[in-house]
Amino acid sequence: MKCFSLPSLSVPTLAILPQCAVTVRVSLANRFSQLHESDSVIRSVAKTRAARNGGAFDTETAVVEKPQLESLFQVSTGYPSPFGATVRDGGVNFAIYSLNALSATLCLFTLSDFQNNRVTESIPLDPLVNKTGGVWHVFLKGDFSDMLYGYKFDGKFSPLEGHYYDSSRILLDPYAKVIISRGEFGALGPNGNCWPQMAGMVPSDHDEFDWEGDLPLKYPQKDLVVYEMHVRGFTKHESSNTKFPGTYLGVVEKLDHLKELGVNCLELMPCHEFNELEYSSYNSVQGDYRVNFWGYSTVNFFSPMIRYSSAGIRNCGRDGINEIKLLIKEAHKRGIEVIMDVVFNHTAEGNENGPIISFRGVDNSIYYMVAPKGEFYNYSGCGNTFNCSHPVVRQFIVDCLRYWVTEMHVDGFRFDLASIMTRSSSLWDATNVFGAPIEGELLTTGTPLGSPPLIDLISNDPILRGVKLIAEAWDAGGLYQVGTFPHWGIWSEWNGKYRDTVRQFIKGTDGFAGAFAECLCGSPNLYQGGGRKPWNSINFICAHDGFTLADLVTYNSKHNLSNGEDNNDGENHNNSWNCGQEGEFVSPLVKKLRKRQMRNFFLSLMVSQGVPMIYMGDEYGHTKGGNNNTYCHDNYLNYFQWDKKEESSSDFFRFCCLVTKFRQECESLGLDDFPTSERLQWHGRFPGRPDWSDTSRFVAFTMVDSVKGEIYVAFNTSHLPFTITLPERPGYRWEPLVDTSKPVPYDFLTPDLPGREIAIQQYAHFLDANMYPMLSYSSVILLRTPDQNA
Repeated sequence: MKCFSLPSLSVPTLAILPQCAVTVRVSLANRFSQLHESDSVIRSVAKTRAARNGGAFDTETAVVEKPQLESLFQVSTGYPSPFGATVRDGGVNFAIYSLNALSATLCLFTLSDFQNNRVTESIPLDPLVNKTGGVWHVFLKGDFSDMLYGYKFDGKFSPLEGHYYDSSRILLDPYAKVIISRGEFGALGPNGNCWPQMAGMVPSDHDEFDWEGDLPLKYPQKDLVVYEMHVRGFTKHESSNTKFPGTYLGVVEKLDHLKELGVNCLELMPCHEFNELEYSSYNSVQGDYRVNFWGYSTVNFFSPMIRYSSAGIRNCGRDGINEIKLLIKEAHKRGIEVIMDVVFNHTAEGNENGPIISFRGVDNSIYYMVAPKGEFYNYSGCGNTFNCSHPVVRQFIVDCLRYWVTEMHVDGFRFDLASIMTRSSSLWDATNVFGAPIEGELLTTGTPLGSPPLIDLISNDPILRGVKLIAEAWDAGGLYQVGTFPHWGIWSEWNGKYRDTVRQFIKGTDGFAGAFAECLCGSPNLYQGGGRKPWNSINFICAHDGFTLADLVTYNSKHNLSNGEDNNDGENHNNSWNCGQEGEFVSPLVKKLRKRQMRNFFLSLMVSQGVPMIYMGDEYGHTKGGNNNTYCHDNYLNYFQWDKKEESSSDFFRFCCLVTKFRQECESLGLDDFPTSERLQWHGRFPGRPDWSDTSRFVAFTMVDSVKGEIYVAFNTSHLPFTITLPERPGYRWEPLVDTSKPVPYDFLTPDLPGREIAIQQYAHFLDANMYPMLSYSSVILLRTPDQNA
């Protein structure tokens, strides 16, 4: 997710930052103490316009009631389950949970009335008839063509008690399957409103999609090669030449690129409904407007991001749903699984200064972690924290995940700031969660739990247990669980320690040889003791937040001025090295070294046990100009540049494709368990003599492979070249395959490469002596082949 600046967090942390703020600054000042006690005064405060970075958004609902002479619908009691709007018995059942509301009203809109800010019909719910427990429900029959809906709730408006009920607001149903507001990405609402009224689509029994027999691919996780992609950024650049740039359909047009690269798992950055105009403001540095480009600020978890579809709000969003379904179906046809990046740690409603659009107005104290005086805990760094361990909330999350698996056919999930899901809920106590007290169970809100109920529920769910589950095992409150995330034997983790160690070793930092070797083995130091396997480690060197691969070897420091925050945002510790000169305009020698380092990084990723993840654009060397926090840019910084990819087709992109293919051909580079001495041997400059000292910058190993016979892999991250002695293999000789120090195309010697024999012959005298010369900052792969002269 986007990077932020945080002081040390205490519990509870009050979330008082303006909703549109970019760099998150947590303050302990109690803003609620400034509010008057009476509900009427507090309501008045909440309905004012809040200034937002030079712009403004209106927190008041601007929808009027349309005079209605008679009901358009036949109304009856309804059913308390399932939650949401559900087609059944010739009508639609509406059910929503709000324990603390005193009254509820279902609001229905025709699409034309919605676009004119008018409610078509309001149906008040009788708490004696239309309420079961904490669930409000009603059943309607009638014509639901192009019909939308929302709810009004009334009750106590008392932030000091954690309640934000306001009967003037029309709220989104958390279970709505499509959210309708603006139809075009980046376009303002009426009167320049960044937060226009939103509503959910009323489903019909005519909503169909032809899956053509699509079934889950169910690849073993050890065989995955993951590609992190931003849907809009992948094809929005004009050089993509797609019919529908920046959309789900645009991605479909370019799926063959992923096949060529060797990718078999697509990890989509957030595609749940979010508001890209959340902190819209003019950026004088860039001369454009800042947007929430990455999407880590969810409005609704069931609805796909409609403005990523070419159809927009046409057909009340149904066509948009079908577009993301088409993307998933077409990916599966090409042998590519699809994983969703989901953000169940916070929502777009932010802190008490944020908009009231759904969860907060439905039942704030249920859906968010709040302190006894109503303050918002801020373990997400984004203003609020989803109350994941609460029984209602965790069931909501499981229902949502099940929906995306069963209805949308996704193959798994990557959970943003997943450590928040392991924290205790507001008003945590064993009786509330488990039904009975547990001795010694006295926990404050947000305490990390050894057996968090949400993770338990997901891990043992009969549907979700069979999909990929990946945790970003840390949060903004200082909880870091890489290697210790509660896993039930099935959860994997983004291995941030792998990223940091590989970056340090490849750039030549002393003291990392042993740690780098652990990374090559799948991080057994992190996962073996807990009973997990190498594939529980998602290995990555770059991701959406942080430097791209090209920038990792081009910049020593971040260059984030274009974000408009005086370079104060983003991570300051990047473990990068510019290879001697900062920036893009450097000497030819520095450029050569940078290309070599990019090859070294990619090779290390592909020869490591575990699951490799590639970040979009790294395969051709995409640069963001040293900006390591591009969350707010809807421009070339975040767009995949297809013209640059074509320029790289015979250079770095070729190398990436060949190395990925080599990994998939090797039986030994995607093991189901950690390698042992039966097939793995470590070497130094001389066979069988590895150097694990603090000054060592050389790591080499041989691996017995049932397909390739045996491979030899070596990394020299020293500034000095030297000649290595290869292991003796009587009757065999070593033949070079990869050498990152060689010019293109001799960095990877394919069987059909013109001049291949000549290239090998140049090193024949070394190979005859069982030796090989390695330049500084280079890596090699050699294959054991029969010695024809033996």
